[in-house]
Amino acid sequence: MKLTEKQKRFCDFYIETGNATEAARLAGYSGRNLNRIGYENLSKLDIQIYIKERNNKLEEERIANIREVKIFWTSILRDESADIKDRLKASEFIAKTNAAFKDKIEYNGKVKTEYEESRRTELEERLEQDPQLQHLYMKIWEREQLSNELNP
Repeated sequence: MKLTEKQKRFCDFYIETGNATEAARLAGYSGRNLNRIGYENLSKLDIQIYIKERNNKLEEERIANIREVKIFWTSILRDESADIKDRLKASEFIAKTNAAFKDKIEYNGKVKTEYEESRRTELEERLEQDPQLQHLYMKIWEREQLSNELNP
């Protein structure tokens, strides 16, 4: 279904004001039931879709995309009258967005140890809560002790 011009105006004024009654009045609807007209308009799927599409378009126009940001950084980088620190920072941002820098990650082995510690704590808590699990754990521990004694 296509929207009428009046419905489109209603949508635009609703986006602007956030008030359905006021949007209906500004769009040219008349009468004492402007609040009902506004409510009915907002309940129509076509109008909801139109409002959502307009909001998305307005959002796209308001928020800079990465290309615009890179153009801005480049203009700072090339502006010889700008402070050198600003030019260097702009070059750093450009380089980072182009993946010119690689983050160095060092592995010291603690990740595994921390995981094992959390796992051990979790098992201890489960052992405290479950007597059958405690009994099974003790049997396994006794067998390991016996095996260690027989095979030193």
